[in-house]
Amino acid sequence: MSDVLNVSEMFGKNVFNDAVMRDRLPKSVYKKLKKTIEDGAELDPSIADVVAHAMKDWAIERGATHYTHWFQPLTGVTAEKHDSFISAPSDGKVIMEFSGKELIKGEPDASSFPSGGLRATFEARGYTVWDCTSPAFLREDAIGVTLCIPTSFCSYKGEALDKKTPLLRSMQAVNEQALRILRLFGNTTAKRVAPSVGAEQEYFLVDREKYLQRKDLIYTGRTLFGAMPPKGQELEDHYFGAIRERIGSYMNDVNKELWKLGVPAKTQHNEVAPAQHELAPIYEGVNQAVDHNQIVMETLKKVAGRHGMACLLHEKPFAGVNGSGKHDNWSLTADDGTNLLNPGDTPHENIQFLLVLACIIKAVDVHADLLRESASVVGNDHRLGANEAPPAIISIFLGEQLEDVIDQLCSTGEATHSKQGGTLKTGVDILPDLDKDATDRNRTSPFAFTGNKFEFRMVGSSDSIASPNTVLNTIVAEAFKEAADILEKAEDFDMAVHDFIKETLAAHKRIIFNGNGYSDEWVAEAERRGLPNIRSMVDAIPALTTDKAVKLFEAFGVFTKAELESRSEVEYENYSKAINIEARTMYDMASKSIIPAVIKYTTQLAASIGAVKGVCQEADVSTQTELLIKTSKLLTEIRTALAHLLEVTEKASAAEGGKVQAVVYHSQVVPAMEALRAPVDQLEMIVDKELWPMPSYGDLIFEV
Repeated sequence: MSDVLNVSEMFGKNVFNDAVMRDRLPKSVYKKLKKTIEDGAELDPSIADVVAHAMKDWAIERGATHYTHWFQPLTGVTAEKHDSFISAPSDGKVIMEFSGKELIKGEPDASSFPSGGLRATFEARGYTVWDCTSPAFLREDAIGVTLCIPTSFCSYKGEALDKKTPLLRSMQAVNEQALRILRLFGNTTAKRVAPSVGAEQEYFLVDREKYLQRKDLIYTGRTLFGAMPPKGQELEDHYFGAIRERIGSYMNDVNKELWKLGVPAKTQHNEVAPAQHELAPIYEGVNQAVDHNQIVMETLKKVAGRHGMACLLHEKPFAGVNGSGKHDNWSLTADDGTNLLNPGDTPHENIQFLLVLACIIKAVDVHADLLRESASVVGNDHRLGANEAPPAIISIFLGEQLEDVIDQLCSTGEATHSKQGGTLKTGVDILPDLDKDATDRNRTSPFAFTGNKFEFRMVGSSDSIASPNTVLNTIVAEAFKEAADILEKAEDFDMAVHDFIKETLAAHKRIIFNGNGYSDEWVAEAERRGLPNIRSMVDAIPALTTDKAVKLFEAFGVFTKAELESRSEVEYENYSKAINIEARTMYDMASKSIIPAVIKYTTQLAASIGAVKGVCQEADVSTQTELLIKTSKLLTEIRTALAHLLEVTEKASAAEGGKVQAVVYHSQVVPAMEALRAPVDQLEMIVDKELWPMPSYGDLIFEV
């Protein structure tokens, strides 16, 4: 029987999970470790050596020779330094050792990772700290078998230099405040409330041989030039279409890799754009979901190479067809099984749910700028607001049922009924009637309620989901705290909670929009409502360091002011570096490949005209002449645009760093890149395909 048919045996086989710990650890040690994992109790250092020894033996039995502290610095990808298990040789022999100290703490060089000024270049010490709530796992690849230990990464002075540490802090914050909400309603059984997340991952696959012929894909992850082929996605025949065999074989191997690592990969399908696909997991705790999404992205890329393909995670690798996002499905679940976002069959009677909903609506309205910023990466500027992604305006979709309940509360002060879904009748006798959901879905909304969770659709496909969830957890914690502070003191709780829900919804219902988020009318309506429309990453970054943001994050111990300022600097720097690489790649491609190819083509045209005229003076060479004139004109436009791009790129490179430099790249270099692309894309449709120096869009998205 193949591995595919033994999913239950395969799943988690390379994970030091609960079953392995229970089997290999002494009962007393296991209980102490579980208390930390489940209750958030402080880790007992006395058990570290025992856990480390068991983890080492388990890993070595499976062929591991090295271990690494696996962490997530501000680069947006993961990092690791490998150490072998061998100790100092004695009598020509080595012993395989791994201590509790080595498990708990590592010391990578912190000076070479982005810190946004938190660390000086000469201050090299940084620490990785074991996160026991996310299980260690084994990675099998050409290096061998490596034990990967999820860790946080902080500076010598304790500042967070990574994505995980603030996420864990935000989980503590929302847990504490959510428990206060549950206690208001008499729930004394829940001991912990944790965010649950399922992150849908979109990606493109292209043939690796063609990928290697495009410097723009290699250096930037997207095509900087490219004319649309005769067919794009307009027939909508790729979406949910039959999965081709080559792609299916790739998906099969991806699933095997992920299942071994305990990643609950569930759904796979073709997405809207040609060559675009999606993988979706089952919901799990947010910390593991973040780690697993990093594993998903790494695995998608690694397995693609084995199949002669390249995986593109950029948000907009091809102009003219849909880009890729990452839908972050977020909910709050208590350890007693209570889902705080479950409205029940009659949400108008579910006061606890209505309070939680009101708080979330308030949180998103008050901190819309922060939520927008949390989804800001360079590639997302090409995607947000296009016809396949939510607009750059934050709004909430609730659906007809909940919108009706809110309207009742705000207009009359009482909600007396909830709309029901009714029955779906197909008109075909042999097909059964179905119970409809009470609400349709809205794919144009950036923050949509989808039954018992919210789907944050803005996140970019290449981005870590840590930042969006850190923001979500913290802003909701603040709203919960403000509600609990009032309601815990109320003499008449029923009346107080009723009034609080009504007043909160009335004050913040402007953020609710159930219509078409792609329409121009919504842009105008959002402006009338006073909702921010933050169109670019550069415009979004200032939200990190407003007085409002600093107060929020410091109040809950998620970020210090210095940590926020550092992240602001890192993001400005990331933007400038990314655009600089794109601009210089365009210059390189245009000057070394495209212009020579066009010159060769014009030379052939001129020779053709001369040859034809030489044979027959009366011959009509108007077609060749028109092509030569048009091509030469476009070639001149390229030369002019290229010179301008070089000029503004050098100007931006010399600009003062941080925001000043990023603004120059955004306002001057990006338009100059667009100006260069326009004539090149026109020429691609004219120049002989045999002369064009790189594979076309048609070659890339239809021939894989």
